[in-house]
Amino acid sequence: MPVPDFQSLMLPLLKLAGDGGEHTTQEALDRLSDDFRLTADERAEMLPSQRQRRFDNRIGWAITYLSQGGLVERTGRGRFRLTARGREVLAEQPNKVDVKYLERFPEYQEFKSRTKAPDQAGGGAIQQALTPEELLEQSYQALRGDLAAVLLERVVQAPPAFLEQLVVELLVAMGYGGSLQDAGQAVGQT
Repeated sequence: MPVPDFQSLMLPLLKLAGDGGEHTTQEALDRLSDDFRLTADERAEMLPSQRQRRFDNRIGWAITYLSQGGLVERTGRGRFRLTARGREVLAEQPNKVDVKYLERFPEYQEFKSRTKAPDQAGGGAIQQALTPEELLEQSYQALRGDLAAVLLERVVQAPPAFLEQLVVELLVAMGYGGSLQDAGQAVGQT
């Protein structure tokens, strides 16, 4: 099973907090990774930025969204508990809790208007499944791909002398030679 999106984690997090006690993010990570039967590899999967594990990131965002909707409250760093509103939601026994469900709460509406949350970014189901950090990474990769295509097009259309100079400058930038002349000689040797 792939790592669940952050919205799929909202209801299980509410149920975890349903006992009324204070819970830690680490406890949520451990319990929900077991509940979703994530493998060690899935649990260790990193975001493209390599700064955080994907599952940890999604748990964090699910807690953030639930707290912005007033369903849980943060009681300290890495700690949260169910609110009265959260108990009411659990009593309703909803099939799922997601950003659309949270829109009924004024606190969430205010958060959404402040942050332009990802559910407004594109409206598509795929974008709604991504955390804000994943949306930024996706945008970065798209821009990087566009830039690479534009650069390649310009290099292909340039005269041969430009390409030679570009290769020499890249070799120098990569630390290959001490000067443009050394790099130029290296290019001539290949």
